[in-house]
Amino acid sequence: MSMHERLATVVFRGPDAAKFLQGQLSADVEVLSVGAQTLAGLHNPQGRAIALLAISRTAADEFIARLPRELADTVIARLKKYVLRAKVRIEPGDDTPADDALAAVRAGIPEVYAATSEAFVAQMLNLDLLGAIAFDKGCYTGQEVIARAHYRGRVKRRMQRWLNSGAKPLAPGDTARGPDGRSLNVVRVAAVDGGQEILAVGNYLPAESEPAEADSSLVQVSGPLPLPYALPD
Repeated sequence: MSMHERLATVVFRGPDAAKFLQGQLSADVEVLSVGAQTLAGLHNPQGRAIALLAISRTAADEFIARLPRELADTVIARLKKYVLRAKVRIEPGDDTPADDALAAVRAGIPEVYAATSEAFVAQMLNLDLLGAIAFDKGCYTGQEVIARAHYRGRVKRRMQRWLNSGAKPLAPGDTARGPDGRSLNVVRVAAVDGGQEILAVGNYLPAESEPAEADSSLVQVSGPLPLPYALPD
């Protein structure tokens, strides 16, 4: 992954656009005013993120979503299955925008790629800490699993920020190991001088980490580094 990631856009237009997205995504899309935006997850019935969409409301009946180019066709095809009688058109938009990967990693903002689609439950990506899940809205795909994790039990695996200063670069979908041996599943990477900063999911409470005899063939990273938001105790 380069410092800037190529993104595609998907456009949702029509009088039912807000209602349709409200029933498909984890965020509260209907409350967005024109010009506002939110991060939202598209999940499977098991609560795992198929894709993350940065949704902007550009008009009362129009929304534009940004996501990795490699997932755009998949997302369009999947969502079109659920249009049924809704008055909404789903069309590919411009694929020229770019995202600052390093700024996103340092802000603790995840991304989902083809290699990690359906790999992580929403809370593993800290979507609940980023305002990307509305727990008081109506049903959407994956809601039951996501709500159960929120109300009934502590999420033991969370995304944290790490530094890879080794010679081998990491990519989303790779497995690394923390300094205490915990296994880490790489979510997002950004190049920095001397290596990479990464976001990766693993057991985030030291007492629940794997023993130090973790696979020594895995790239070892250092950290965790600070995030601009706090993980739950």
